Amino acid sequence: MINQVAKRYAEALFDLADEQNIVSDMYSEIADLNKVIKENDNLYDVLRSPFVKPEEKKNLVDGLFKGRVSDYSVNFLKVLIDNQRVTELDGVVMAYKGLFNEKNNVAEGTVTTVVALEPEKISELEQKLSAIYNKSVKLENIIDEDILGGVLVRIGNEEIDGSVKSRLRDLKNSLSNLIS
Repeated sequence: MINQVAKRYAEALFDLADEQNIVSDMYSEIADLNKVIKENDNLYDVLRSPFVKPEEKKNLVDGLFKGRVSDYSVNFLKVLIDNQRVTELDGVVMAYKGLFNEKNNVAEGTVTTVVALEPEKISELEQKLSAIYNKSVKLENIIDEDILGGVLVRIGNEEIDGSVKSRLRDLKNSLSNLIS
């Protein structure tokens, strides 16, 4: 769940990136920064620690990231440090991605199957759903043997359930109603 603080930071960063025409690059950079920080427990601990002075944290950020990512990204990370909001970076990245997708008319979702779908099948499904939703649909294939067969598609708050498990559940409910 993305909180209001993360949303506000994401909106401010998105507006800046939009003004500079670097919306896509900015997303890539902050997502990469977030990944590096999350994967390195020691770095994350230092950046969120109240016992390490903000100037020391900012010097560390400069040493690690300056010249590797844009000054905008480095400065954004420093703003989070100054405001003791480094722990919000994950939410900022998610909120930024939502703004990015909205601007580019993209809907992201998942397609759950028992076995991995071929890339052509995923692409075909994305095209069909794009026509239905009037957006560019991007799907991630999730493998889940519990659905028994068929497909389960989730896009935003909507769900298209064509799984064998749900069909069996519906059949069971129908039979239960007949017997009752």
